[in-house]
Amino acid sequence: MRFVKTAVLFPGQGSQTPDMRDTVAAHRPDLVELASEVVGDDPFQRVDDGTRYAQPAIYLASVVSWERLAASGFSADVVAGHSLGEVAALVAAGVLSAEDGLKLVATRGRLMQESGERAGDGSMLALLGTGAAERAAQVAEPHGLTVANDNAPNQVVLSGSRGAFDAATVTAKGLGLRAVPLPVTGAFHSPFMAEAVPEFAAALAQIDFQPAQIEVVSSITTVPFDDVAARLADALTQPVRWRETLVALNEGGATRFVEAAPGKVLTGLVRRTLSDVEAKTAEQLEPADA
Repeated sequence: MRFVKTAVLFPGQGSQTPDMRDTVAAHRPDLVELASEVVGDDPFQRVDDGTRYAQPAIYLASVVSWERLAASGFSADVVAGHSLGEVAALVAAGVLSAEDGLKLVATRGRLMQESGERAGDGSMLALLGTGAAERAAQVAEPHGLTVANDNAPNQVVLSGSRGAFDAATVTAKGLGLRAVPLPVTGAFHSPFMAEAVPEFAAALAQIDFQPAQIEVVSSITTVPFDDVAARLADALTQPVRWRETLVALNEGGATRFVEAAPGKVLTGLVRRTLSDVEAKTAEQLEPADA
């Protein structure tokens, strides 16, 4: 029987679904209660009110999805997370507890939202179309923007001043790309987030990280985590190299990709980036796949 190497992927912000709270509450009511304590409100009820609430809610849905997969006998050979999803991936690998991960994510989401609100003019611009990954720098650099998320060959997100978006949109159109402003209040994964780093680094320093039981590949470096705290702090200001991460996972032997809940964003990105691989969400797995 041919061995199939399985990579489990953990989504980031924007993957929320309406049924997240019910699923988490049914399986880990303790985490729902803890989330209300550390966030200051039920994050599921306010998931559309910014990163402060969206990030903890999505994180919990991912952790519960993984716990349900593991309970069914499913196993992963390697894990990776998109931005926020890196914390859930590290939890899945046994590097930190679900509770410590929640506290980190709550701090991360709050700091990112506050930093974005103070900066005022920062936001994100998606570039869509054939060749987006190759042409992103040609759109970003002339207008003082940076590549924030290199998601797929045909999808890249830029970060920077909202005031530069109109001119960048014209440049993108000239290169055959479509530019779409995203409804976010911060220029995430860019230098705009620098003021959030010291407090987040201090929170990371309080965590007792354990050796990984499953290989965890960083979406910032595209290689396995070395210094977990340093890499998670770097991720606030560094771009998410998701397309390259998927290629690295595939080159490392992964031919089956399973996306933990919520949503199916990453499954779509796998299909746009890699050929001849299997890509499913956790919900799409049949019992025999576990």
